[in-house]
Amino acid sequence: MTTDISKSGDSAPKDEPPRSAPEAIRAIPVRHYGRYVAGVLAIGVLVALILAFANGDINWNAIPDNFFDDRILKGVRETLILTVLSMLIGVVGGIVLSVMRLSKNPVTSSIAWFYIWFFRGTPVLVQLFIWFNLGFVFEYINLGPVYKDEWSDFMTPFLTALLGLGLNEAAYMAEICRAGLLSVDEGQTEASQALGMSHSKTLRRVVIPQAMRVIVPPTGNEVINMLKTTSLVAAVQYYELLKYAQDIGTSSGATVETLLLAATWYLIMTSILSVGQFYLERYYARGSSRALPDTPWMKIKANMLSLGNRSGVR
Repeated sequence: MTTDISKSGDSAPKDEPPRSAPEAIRAIPVRHYGRYVAGVLAIGVLVALILAFANGDINWNAIPDNFFDDRILKGVRETLILTVLSMLIGVVGGIVLSVMRLSKNPVTSSIAWFYIWFFRGTPVLVQLFIWFNLGFVFEYINLGPVYKDEWSDFMTPFLTALLGLGLNEAAYMAEICRAGLLSVDEGQTEASQALGMSHSKTLRRVVIPQAMRVIVPPTGNEVINMLKTTSLVAAVQYYELLKYAQDIGTSSGATVETLLLAATWYLIMTSILSVGQFYLERYYARGSSRALPDTPWMKIKANMLSLGNRSGVR
């Protein structure tokens, strides 16, 4: 006689019905009707502007006719020279002022603060007029045995433009350089001093190279802004691109056309500077935790490869 003893733990599991696969989620994109309306309005405004300029009384042939005029090319050259020299004064002055501002000496830091406060608080055009008309205050400039002359002969339009733009730029570059210097951790300076490095050597070898990553991007913007700001010196009779364009427009009667010509040259120069700024920022971004941005050629190459891969798939 056999006795079957069944235990709950040894009992066979009951057959469960097969589970059906979960239904695939169907993503429905959100309709952004406001974007469509804004896009249509933007296209409508653009078309209206194009039609307005096309139907306006503008001699478009005057732009290509004067595009490579000798006076225009000379104005482009003078604009670039003034931009480079003014930025050189601004960068050197900005570095000196930023170091003075961060100095523990209250006299030097106060002088730097007052300089930045004055030049950032007054318009560039006003500063240009002040430099140009200082002859009413100082009749002569006397530097002893080095130089002596009347102020009107000394303060030429070029010197007026150079001082007005360069000294004003130094105030802005001082704040940019100060922000870059403060971005470097204080432990870097303490470690350098512990190794016996002087304060000036610490700035040159340790602090400034690391601060360049913060200083370079806004400095590139300042260069582009300086290129456009040079147009203000036409008010003090210095001949650069805008001044030559105005003279050509006055003599030929194509005032608007020559202004559009000057705007075209400014766009060309600022576009070239923007490309240079991109590669300069990319150079100083080396060693950071983020990946370097792709260059335009790298983007074109990647797009060409993706198109090739898509065409090869059947």
